[in-house]
Amino acid sequence: MPSPNQPVPFTADDYRARMARAAESAAEAGLAGVLVAPGPDLVHLTGYRPVNTERLTLLVLRAGEDPVLVVPTLEAPDAEQAVGSPALTLRDWTDGKDPYAVAAPLLDADGRFGISDNAWAMHLLGLQQFLPGTSYVSLTEALPMLRAVKDAAELERLAAAGAAADATYEEILKVGFSGRKETDVAADLAALLKQFGHSQVDFTVVGSGPNGANPHHEAGDRTIERGDMVVLDFGGLKHGYGSDTSRTVHVGEPTAEEQRVHDIVREAQEAGCRAVRPGIACQEIDRAARAVITEFGYGERFIHRTGHGIGVTTHEPPYMIEGEEQLLVPGMCFSVEPGIYLPGRFGVRIEDIVTVTEDGGRRLNTTARELAVVE
Repeated sequence: MPSPNQPVPFTADDYRARMARAAESAAEAGLAGVLVAPGPDLVHLTGYRPVNTERLTLLVLRAGEDPVLVVPTLEAPDAEQAVGSPALTLRDWTDGKDPYAVAAPLLDADGRFGISDNAWAMHLLGLQQFLPGTSYVSLTEALPMLRAVKDAAELERLAAAGAAADATYEEILKVGFSGRKETDVAADLAALLKQFGHSQVDFTVVGSGPNGANPHHEAGDRTIERGDMVVLDFGGLKHGYGSDTSRTVHVGEPTAEEQRVHDIVREAQEAGCRAVRPGIACQEIDRAARAVITEFGYGERFIHRTGHGIGVTTHEPPYMIEGEEQLLVPGMCFSVEPGIYLPGRFGVRIEDIVTVTEDGGRRLNTTARELAVVE
């Protein structure tokens, strides 16, 4: 039995089912198959996490065919150790040989294939040179739902990552802000995420005062002062799955305007979360949050989408944005993170990860969303 701090491990059967679904989805989309390079798609489908180099590693998935992983011979022993390896066939190639001669017979010579967004151009061009009749489309375009719907074991990992991010926020409230640099607080956030079980820290945004009006501000040398609004946005990976949460705090008591802007964002975030339910389009989450901010006259100051998917990476499809008509499905997980940004003054953002349930939505972040006063 796994310990309370360890999730139920994935099995070869889990990966076998994922690969079969991917191949079937490709066929339904009119594709000859799916080609998966090292990166998050390969981790999700096989549990194998190789270094992405000039040596070709490629998973080939085709409906009705057994999955095949093409690997360099020197990396084959590592590939054999992957949890998903019993569910696929390995084809290795040695240095000095043409890897595309190994991969090409696995493909339809005139087929159209979905390929990982992060595949190296040299590998794609190598396949095209060997099989000039083939064509390719990015997986984000062709199969945006490939990793979007999470199973129970994945949701367990996402919940654990969210809980760790929540614990990080609770602890950072106890740390002094005034008189310290943004980079100091960012380092505290990173250390706390690690302390609470993250293996990887992807970002620690600390935007104080006017820097908070830049949604993706990199923590810098600005000294945080009393009277500053401070946007905190942080996350990474725990047990291979992502966390991402934002809260906005104030150093000392806020002004009436600062409190009002924060209250508007909190109301917008609540509206976005309340809107989550199966069968509605992703864009409806954006519309629900944006309508509140627009109603209060700050519509032009909400300058980004309302949310993004999360899983084995901290940003992935689906996206909560106007024009995205993909319907919500139970098991989807994404952020709801509206904000208001006043250039040269301050910004406010509040963010939770939400998963779609059978009859609504459930937040994976539960820390207080009221404006916290820090010292």
